[in-house]
Amino acid sequence: MRDLKIPEQRHPEKARKPDNPQPKKPDWIRVKAPTSKGYFETREIMREHRLSTVCEEAGCPNVGECWSQGHATMMIMGEVCTRACTFCNIATGKPPEALDVFEPGRVADAVAKLGLKHVVITSVDRDDVEDGGAEHFAQTIRAIRHRAPDTTIEILTPDFIRSKPGSLEVVVAAKPDVFNHNLETVPGLYPEVRPGARYFHSLRLLQRVKELDPTMFTKSGIMVGLGEDKQAVVQVMEDMRAADIDFLTIGQYLQPTPKHHRVDRFVTPEEFASYEKTAWNKGFLMVSATPLTRSSYHAGDDFARLRENRLRKLGRLEA
Repeated sequence: MRDLKIPEQRHPEKARKPDNPQPKKPDWIRVKAPTSKGYFETREIMREHRLSTVCEEAGCPNVGECWSQGHATMMIMGEVCTRACTFCNIATGKPPEALDVFEPGRVADAVAKLGLKHVVITSVDRDDVEDGGAEHFAQTIRAIRHRAPDTTIEILTPDFIRSKPGSLEVVVAAKPDVFNHNLETVPGLYPEVRPGARYFHSLRLLQRVKELDPTMFTKSGIMVGLGEDKQAVVQVMEDMRAADIDFLTIGQYLQPTPKHHRVDRFVTPEEFASYEKTAWNKGFLMVSATPLTRSSYHAGDDFARLRENRLRKLGRLEA
């Protein structure tokens, strides 16, 4: 049986790759180890409900801050991903189990117990499932609506590229408040960073969400420091706006292990500020661009601002 705590078993497809050096992190992206009471209480609730979180599985640097406030991003459909993106620390391979039909209920109970005003639900890729897990997402959304009706729901989904027709429609019909799917990087880096995915498919998926439900907020993010240049990042912004994406996140790529994609460079806070200014000028309703930005970092506060900015744009809220 695989031990996912052992790197060679966690990432078997990377085990024979040559090591990439891991450069020392600059001061602006160093974080303290989690020690707060809130952090341990959140961890206990996750364990009690037998739930996985992307915070732990992907090694997010913000876990201490977010969990201290009870904000955990729950990862459904297991711990093993059928993709092998070179940047990602989630375990890869053939998932050992079928989807857990009781998981949506456990997620909803945890959301209620944590008292969350806003929750982010993500997943591994499940290319082994006919609909890519679309119905499982929908059931999770419905369970949260039943158990915690005042909680707003943000989902961060796979691309459903190998799923049967109509899978995306199933998720959108469940009416999450925010539909997020990350492009992750610029198109030129897809073959080495995101094998198995297609840039324009992901872009089209987000555009299709808007066509199905024009009132639904859409969101996407990329990492920088993978080898892209500024021109390519700005082009991604323009592609996103052409697809009517509302919310853009940009964060620094951090290399999980020597077997993962190398860090090309650490982008300075000043460069992030420049990206943020450019993105606002492109017409996004919400932008988060900092070294520590991640898809679900401050997601609740950002959702409130996103909603206000739409109302302001529509003339229903004073500036």
